[in-house]
Amino acid sequence: MIEKAILASDLGITPSNDGTAIRLAFPPLTEERRKELVKVVRHKAEEGRVAVRNLRRSSRHELESLEHDGKLSSDTFERTEREVEKITHDMVAAIDKLLVHKEQELLEI
Repeated sequence: MIEKAILASDLGITPSNDGTAIRLAFPPLTEERRKELVKVVRHKAEEGRVAVRNLRRSSRHELESLEHDGKLSSDTFERTEREVEKITHDMVAAIDKLLVHKEQELLEI
């Protein structure tokens, strides 16, 4: 079942089964494949940034709702909003740092 799934995937890997273990031989990465993987990593990083920003937006809506309902003072609202903004910037910066590291790792020969 695992062997069939690997064969059906688009990984370009052919498993060899000796009855007790499945062995996978990964071909060396070509420059073209490395560049494709960098594109994939950049896309995943952008998805991560978008997810963080979506969380910020939903947090803002909740804060605005709480302030509108009188459950949150304007000072607390502003302080919490600044904190959410700082966390957002920190997470985006962390994603960018990981992206740079992974790009360098992939392009390293």
